[in-house]
Amino acid sequence: MPVPNEAACASTAANADARAPNRPSARSPNPAAGLSPGLTLLFAVASGLAVANAYFAHPLLDMMADDIGLSRAHAGLIVAATQLGYGLGLILLVPIGDLVDRRRLVIAQSLLSVLALVAIAFATGPAMLLATMATMGLLAVVTQAFVAFAASLAPPDARGRIVGAVTSGIVIGILLARTIAGALTDLAGWRSVYLASALSTLLVVALLYKTLPRQPKPASSMPYARLIASLFALIATERVLLVRGLIAMLIFADITTLLTPLVLPLSAPPFSLSHGAIGLFGLAGVAGALAAGRAGRWADRGHAQRVTGAALLLMFAAWGPIAMLPHSMLWLVLGVVIVDFGLQAAHVTNQAMIYRTRPEAQSRLTAGYMLFYAIGSALGSSSSTIVYAHAGWGGICMLGAGIALATIFLWAATLQAMPASATRAL
Repeated sequence: MPVPNEAACASTAANADARAPNRPSARSPNPAAGLSPGLTLLFAVASGLAVANAYFAHPLLDMMADDIGLSRAHAGLIVAATQLGYGLGLILLVPIGDLVDRRRLVIAQSLLSVLALVAIAFATGPAMLLATMATMGLLAVVTQAFVAFAASLAPPDARGRIVGAVTSGIVIGILLARTIAGALTDLAGWRSVYLASALSTLLVVALLYKTLPRQPKPASSMPYARLIASLFALIATERVLLVRGLIAMLIFADITTLLTPLVLPLSAPPFSLSHGAIGLFGLAGVAGALAAGRAGRWADRGHAQRVTGAALLLMFAAWGPIAMLPHSMLWLVLGVVIVDFGLQAAHVTNQAMIYRTRPEAQSRLTAGYMLFYAIGSALGSSSSTIVYAHAGWGGICMLGAGIALATIFLWAATLQAMPASATRAL
């Protein structure tokens, strides 16, 4: 968006993971050679589409809630259900990538996502919608499997750059999800968004099947229960993963505090924007996301902590213009660009630092890190609509600025705790 001393139960699989890349395989290309610019682009596109599924609902909350009989004060539950499923997927599905061929894993999850998207499109009531949204969130963690897959194919001195490129695709997917969802909803209703995504996902699966390299099967495997236990062992024992995970939790709580209730003031007087027009605000963030794509390169050069500090300060400063929304929407556009730039830069830097510690356990490191992300997103989305109902846009801005400030204090307090190996130039 990582343990030399990992629990003993994980040591066998860790050693197997470390040996596996060196074992010859007629079907598996050299990792560095296999990650061409075209393949990197495919990773970015596939990741962006997968994560967009979890964000289509943001500009549609009012319409979806009205259609299925949820009050608008509780519309945030639609997003929270997605994030709950996402969190479960991070625990139950993403770690499997350290034990199996990631190619098969991402293709299977993508195909199941198609079924979940179709089910959402045909949901008839609150219970069914929330259940199918949670299922879709569970499967949307394929996004993180793509990140781990790309990181495993990248040479160490380019890993930050590759992770930055794929993560840029993810952030652009998140932002464009609002634009696409708004436009399709104006044309054919909110259900058409999920049907269109199901078709697009099928097309991407065909490309993945044809293009993705196979990986060697691990020399030995770990029982599933021990694999999951090793994920929590990583979180408990790896300082970089814990600290950077907490930062991720706060920055994603901050961004969902902005995005989740944004449709409410923009669709109401005096703005009274259509869902298509509201979705265009996602385009404002794309500029920031693209510019922050260099964060991975800066992390590779040893500037990870400086990039993080600057990114967090930008996220805090962005709430100033965001708070000016009642006076002009141009202030909101400026704030969205700034906050998305800061989010992307901090997120890429977090991942670049984490992957340095245990490159052979990238799926579990990804799962552990993104588990913090899911918790933060769920908290931000579920609380923001309630805050908006009681305190309006001013309350949202105070909450967002407070979260951003808390993140800065956390980063500053943990500067000395980061090992040099996580931040030095490669």
